[in-house]
Amino acid sequence: MPKFASNLSMMFTEMPFLDRFAAASDAGFSAVEFLFPYEYSPEVVKSRASEAGVQVILFNMPAGNWNAGERGIACIPGREEEFRAGLKRALSYATVIGPRRLHAMAGIVPHGVKPKTCRTTLIENLKYAAEELAKHDITLLLEAINTRDMPGFAVSTQSDSYSICRTVNAPNLKMQMDLYHMQVMEGDLATKLKQYAAHCGHIQIAGCPERNEPNTGEIRYEYIFRLLDKLDYQGWLGCEYRPAGKTTDGLGWMQSFASARAV
Repeated sequence: MPKFASNLSMMFTEMPFLDRFAAASDAGFSAVEFLFPYEYSPEVVKSRASEAGVQVILFNMPAGNWNAGERGIACIPGREEEFRAGLKRALSYATVIGPRRLHAMAGIVPHGVKPKTCRTTLIENLKYAAEELAKHDITLLLEAINTRDMPGFAVSTQSDSYSICRTVNAPNLKMQMDLYHMQVMEGDLATKLKQYAAHCGHIQIAGCPERNEPNTGEIRYEYIFRLLDKLDYQGWLGCEYRPAGKTTDGLGWMQSFASARAV
């Protein structure tokens, strides 16, 4: 059965961020992921994870001015030096905290800039990042994000993500396949997972369309989990969903799926 990692940017938000590591551990998670650790020192984040006994598997590189609506800068022409500085900062955290994956958000295509120009910028930035991360044995991830939640996002389908990864042609650049985003944009999840399994570096899950617990909405995750077993997916499943209520009250989905698998 796939291994579940709690996304601390969305789950356990009833408490301060640094307290969520212990909360995730108490709820049965042995691994966590999150968007950004940069509000705290890497030593503090590492300490909280170690005290809770959880492994940090993934976080994002700096993504520009998040509060102003930016969702990554990798595709934005003229900000290449900022991207490289962000990569350096992410590496300074990763070498302390220990994840083997970093996600570079592609970003939203700026008004008046041709998508082709943004794609070229994205490819060059990813080439540079992949080369630098390879020196530290870290996998770089590229995620397709739906344009309903993030209008104008530069990479929105699995074929987009795969094509860019293929063009970059770096062994440590992989697709981050978020099944919520995939369902919103294109559906056909099982076929896409089979098609791109060899190029997938991480998977995230959530119910759709509300993005609540995985056992809610239109995705039949019991089937998906069985398929991932057949595909011999060895990675984590990041639980990047918004709990409908208190996080712990909605965790019955994990037990129910485990029970169903045991039958």
